[in-house]
Amino acid sequence: MKLATFEKGGMQVVGIVDTEKKQILDLAAASGTNPAFASMLALIEAGPSALAEAKKLAGEWGSAAAQPLEGAKLLAPVPVPPQMRDASVYATHVKNAPRGMQRYLARKSQGEEAAAKIQAEPDVPPVYRQLPVYYITNRFSVAGPDTTVQWPRYSELMDFELEFGIYISKPAKNVSAANAKDHIFGYTIFNDFSARDQQIIEMQGRLGPTKGKSFDMGNAMGPWIVTPDELGDPQKMNVEVRVNGEVWAKNSTGEMLHTFEKMIEYISKDETLYPGEFIGSGTVGNCCGLEQDRFLKDGDTIELHVDKIGVLRNKVVRQK
Repeated sequence: MKLATFEKGGMQVVGIVDTEKKQILDLAAASGTNPAFASMLALIEAGPSALAEAKKLAGEWGSAAAQPLEGAKLLAPVPVPPQMRDASVYATHVKNAPRGMQRYLARKSQGEEAAAKIQAEPDVPPVYRQLPVYYITNRFSVAGPDTTVQWPRYSELMDFELEFGIYISKPAKNVSAANAKDHIFGYTIFNDFSARDQQIIEMQGRLGPTKGKSFDMGNAMGPWIVTPDELGDPQKMNVEVRVNGEVWAKNSTGEMLHTFEKMIEYISKDETLYPGEFIGSGTVGNCCGLEQDRFLKDGDTIELHVDKIGVLRNKVVRQK
């Protein structure tokens, strides 16, 4: 199933998306206001019985509770997740990103010729293979599809990152990777917008990104959640980035250093994960401007395409 949060009559409601019918079904209206369908988080917390009821309602597809998908204002699937963690499990990105940062610094201090000589790292630092490195990001700065993202005033280098990730379905603590699949509610696309010039300064402190990643609307997510039974193998999806319709990058979601199950195993060590928490994959290789040495401009529209999920589209504008 594809499950979305959308706006209806000034309220946030949860629906099932049928891309063939090109419609979205209001689950609360179709069910007679079942409290499990009050929000996406309520649906996740209600567990398998609520998902079964949603599937039943999708099979009946009451036209009175449905509306055209076109024109529906989709929001982030979980507008305010209980927690957000972002890992980095794609070796290509981990090797290429430092080159992009070093080129930026060299270009400023020594010029283009010096920047061009800087190459990617030969391999990832060993810790990236040992465990799924991650950081905690701002759960309140989530934006939905087709939202115009406000470029931070303190940044000149605005960038995108094509990622995808999971929502946790039920509490998880000390869960083994072998049992972690049952804790995955579904998948969505994640654009981890990044103020690169600010991030480059911060990363020299070796503590992780702060204002380089944390600003209002900086975490774009959507367009909906795809449940595991419909998505299948998350490492067998093609991805594509388009900026103003131009293809900037193509790749696949394969070759993750750690699966989402491994991430759950590691993160849940003596720490409880709760329903609705989000865990990102990190940037798929070559799917950000930093790796390509080119960045977004005022007014650019970015489309992240991920097979089996859909398209997450956002525009960036410079604040005056």
